[in-house]
Amino acid sequence: MPIRAALLDMDGTLFDSKIDWISLREQIQIPWDGRPILAQLRQAPEDVREKGLALLHEAERNGAENGDLIHGTEELLGLLHRHGVRGALITNNSRRSAETVLKRYRLSFELVLTRDDGTAKPDPAAFLRALAELEVEPADAVAIGDAHLDLIAAQRAGIGEVILVDTPAWMQEHIPSDAEYHAATDLEEVCAVLGRLLRDGNPAG
Repeated sequence: MPIRAALLDMDGTLFDSKIDWISLREQIQIPWDGRPILAQLRQAPEDVREKGLALLHEAERNGAENGDLIHGTEELLGLLHRHGVRGALITNNSRRSAETVLKRYRLSFELVLTRDDGTAKPDPAAFLRALAELEVEPADAVAIGDAHLDLIAAQRAGIGEVILVDTPAWMQEHIPSDAEYHAATDLEEVCAVLGRLLRDGNPAG
């Protein structure tokens, strides 16, 4: 099937916020169990939740303002543009953080969805909403991220292809054993994998 849309994660995929998520959880005193940090905080005692939200928002603000674009991001977005693939940024970060990063690096996407727009990954709702707005079927899309949350959301949404880049070791144990995806070490390798998928799926191109 032709690839007509790419759903891209932000933190850890296109942008390095330099947040140490394990250390942050230790500060908040919540364990790493594979869930998004906000999902954990919702079920935490009120004092832990309030402390955790304050620390999370501060870490995200600092990350957006002081982090760096990951090498290869512009090349990846250029590849998608040249092939006419519509791009959507889907992040579990806040709208404020996403807009800070996009403004700093003058990046643009046809659609940007954050946790402030609805449910967060691994819930597939954001992926499905993006595809509906882009008018693209799940089978004609590729999801590109770094975390098991991206992969699980893509699976649940029925997305045709998934590429995970430089997935941290502490996340790998939460990747479903039956999951099918392309593993890449960096965005240069993502471009190589994506290039093959575009050639195979779009033979006339």
